[in-house]
Amino acid sequence: MCVVAIGLEAHPHWQLVVAGNRDEFHSRASAPLVRWDDGSGIIAGRDLVSGGSWMGVSDAGRLAVVTNIRNADGPDPDKLSRGALVTDWLAHGALPYDASGYNPFNLFVAEGRAATYLANRPQPSRTPLGAGIHGFSNAIPNGHWPRKDRLIQELGYWLGRTGDCANALLNLLGDESVPDPGGLPIFIRNPVYGTRCSTVILVDAMGKGRIIERRYDTKGDTTGETTLDFRWPAKQA
Repeated sequence: MCVVAIGLEAHPHWQLVVAGNRDEFHSRASAPLVRWDDGSGIIAGRDLVSGGSWMGVSDAGRLAVVTNIRNADGPDPDKLSRGALVTDWLAHGALPYDASGYNPFNLFVAEGRAATYLANRPQPSRTPLGAGIHGFSNAIPNGHWPRKDRLIQELGYWLGRTGDCANALLNLLGDESVPDPGGLPIFIRNPVYGTRCSTVILVDAMGKGRIIERRYDTKGDTTGETTLDFRWPAKQA
């Protein structure tokens, strides 16, 4: 499970704000946020099992983030890796021709000021996104998911209040309160499957960007934090 909220042109200073948690098995090997050294221009963490990623940006002016859509049958090992959706977009601006070849996913991609939301359940869909606050987690498009709805609401408060403190967004992603009976918190503390990292991405009106990743162990304690700056091409800013 993962949860992400995105502000598009929702603040005078920021053209793009992303705040999200990656929830995964702690046993699944992954590498922290880094600028990849393969010439792709990708800045992201890396899933060391499939080789893909869950969220990142590229020097070419692209951003991508993917979540799974909950499936009672679990992932099909014969399907393509959802992490490749992120890396294919970041490196090449490529989107899947046949989305049915992947396990159920939600995918948000952006290039400059253009953004698109894709999903392959209940059927393949591709929706351009306009200015405002958007979000997704592990439900199908437009599906109700309390922790997603709450993160969207809290991002709106942040944008309306100050919109200038990345640490406040990271603290928001660490919120373990459960306002909805039977619901899940934004941050999941679990020794087997829980929040592995929180990521904040900020891109200002001139294309100057920053990506921050805060990582956690099986106890939910912080193990490290990485901050990297980037700049998107001026023609896209």
